[in-house]
Amino acid sequence: MTPPLSRRVPIWLAVVASAMPMFMATLDNLVVTSALPVISRELTASIEELQWVMNAYSLAFATFMLMAVALGDRFGRRTVFLVGIAVFTVASVLCALSVEPWMLIASRALQGVGAAALMPLSLTLLVGSVSERLRPVAIGIWGGISGLGVALGPLIGGAVVEGWNWQSIFWLNVPIGIISVPLVMLALPNSFGERVRADVVGLVLAGFGVFGLVFGIVRGNDAGWSSGEVLIALIGGAVLLVAFVLWEARTSAPLLPLRLFKDRSFTVANLVGVTFSLGIFGSIFILIQFLQVVQGHSPLEAGLMTMPWTLAPMVVAPLTGLLSSRTGTRLPLVTGLVLMTIAMGWLARIMSTTIGFSEMVPVFLLAGIGMGLVFAPSATAVLANMAPDDHAKASGTNSTLREIGVALGVAVLTAVFTGAGGELTPTGYVDAAIPAVYVGSAVLGLAAIIALFMPSKRAAQRLVAERIVKADR
Repeated sequence: MTPPLSRRVPIWLAVVASAMPMFMATLDNLVVTSALPVISRELTASIEELQWVMNAYSLAFATFMLMAVALGDRFGRRTVFLVGIAVFTVASVLCALSVEPWMLIASRALQGVGAAALMPLSLTLLVGSVSERLRPVAIGIWGGISGLGVALGPLIGGAVVEGWNWQSIFWLNVPIGIISVPLVMLALPNSFGERVRADVVGLVLAGFGVFGLVFGIVRGNDAGWSSGEVLIALIGGAVLLVAFVLWEARTSAPLLPLRLFKDRSFTVANLVGVTFSLGIFGSIFILIQFLQVVQGHSPLEAGLMTMPWTLAPMVVAPLTGLLSSRTGTRLPLVTGLVLMTIAMGWLARIMSTTIGFSEMVPVFLLAGIGMGLVFAPSATAVLANMAPDDHAKASGTNSTLREIGVALGVAVLTAVFTGAGGELTPTGYVDAAIPAVYVGSAVLGLAAIIALFMPSKRAAQRLVAERIVKADR
């Protein structure tokens, strides 16, 4: 239920209150990447353990997101949002105190559980706090901040690791979490959705299904793709996901209402979300290691080198949010994905041990502009034809699939890297990284093709008009 207009707050305050915790969660998607070489040395972590430092967060994030949405509908979205902030902040402290790889992996998983309440409820609370006229602007700014959190991860992580230590990237979250709590209580009114029982069966099937797929991909090269361990994980994961879909189709209170996928804009936006995340974040994982392991740059230098990439979404995403009401969502989505496809293919083509920074600048800039063009239209397309009571579930579904894409991207591209004989050494990295980044480029190209099926602006307007007429009858 959307709060009445009289209770709505200034747009800037609503954006800050909803986006600050979300920024913290998205930042931690990639802030750790800059610290991975240091963590590997200090905790004696293998490349497989480094993958799980990333994927434990993404998988927990994806697994519990829709459950957090359901709990928000039942107990209050702001209430669950605040619980998510608290869990995330405590988990950050545990990450900073970790002295063994398994401790860091477990703490990252708990962080992901807290983050699961932040991303979908952040957008839902924001949309319910501003007028319909200002929503495209608010979503555009929100998308820019979301992109900023992802894009600045390597830079902030590098600066903190070099200035202090790797633990500091987690201590950084504590003051943000503490400040966010009173700000959320002041600026964001509580709202509720349909109060139904929790779909625990759906949660278990989806969680273990995705975990099985990612575990099988991660273990494939080391254990052997035909080994019982890998085959059981991959086949079992696929079977559980099929069972999840069948269960969601018959249960009275589904974690993921399949009826949402009857809307073409929603379906295409989600397919784009998972493929986009797989291609770009898997490539970023490979790239950050390249800048440090191969070229010998410090974490801060590696972060600074990616600034043409990180700064572009700050400018492009809000502008895209403003203009998407005129252009529709298909044009910026396709354009952004094509630019990123070109950028990653270009990077793979020129990657070498001796490549200079000046050669990488246009690649990074192109990728940053592409990301900026994708963030806001994706969020707009997901909610375009959704009823207000479905906003949280629709946003949660999109965030879930994007996080699954992140986990699969790191797992798949690292599997390509290790399968090509890649090692975390200056001489054993580049030849294996090139095919991995090419795979990332190909997946982004697939995302661009999928985006072509997004309804045009005229078709989208016709669908909205039809929905209004049906609602009036």
